[in-house]
Amino acid sequence: MKKALLYGALIALAIGSAQASEKDDAMKLVGDAAAAATKDKAGTIGEISKPGGRYVKGELYVFAYDLNGVMVAHPINAKLIGKNLLDVPDADGKLFRKEIIGEINAGGSANVDYKYKNPKTGKVEEKTSFCKKAAELAICAGYYK
Repeated sequence: MKKALLYGALIALAIGSAQASEKDDAMKLVGDAAAAATKDKAGTIGEISKPGGRYVKGELYVFAYDLNGVMVAHPINAKLIGKNLLDVPDADGKLFRKEIIGEINAGGSANVDYKYKNPKTGKVEEKTSFCKKAAELAICAGYYK
């Protein structure tokens, strides 16, 4: 019984540590992309849209919206680029992009939870995206919980 509890605690600690690392990596990717966009908006949008570009790290990747909710860059799903996604809900009906754009316009950053299909597992899972305003864009990266 004690071994099972210890094993469970170690697994929980490892999962929590992995999530913290992904959160840190997502925030760093967003910070790097935001700094680059401030200097070269068009070049950064192009780089964000590259599937193997510098803003893709394993399962993490940066994506960007304009301040009206139009996807301007996405390295995994190019079909989203150019579409206004503000009124497209997540699996539970949450208008998370409205929340992202609202928080970005109000305070310059956003940290939003929602459900989204994980391209690795093919399942809808809980996701958190960290976003930062730069060059009139909402620059984001999300990680699955």
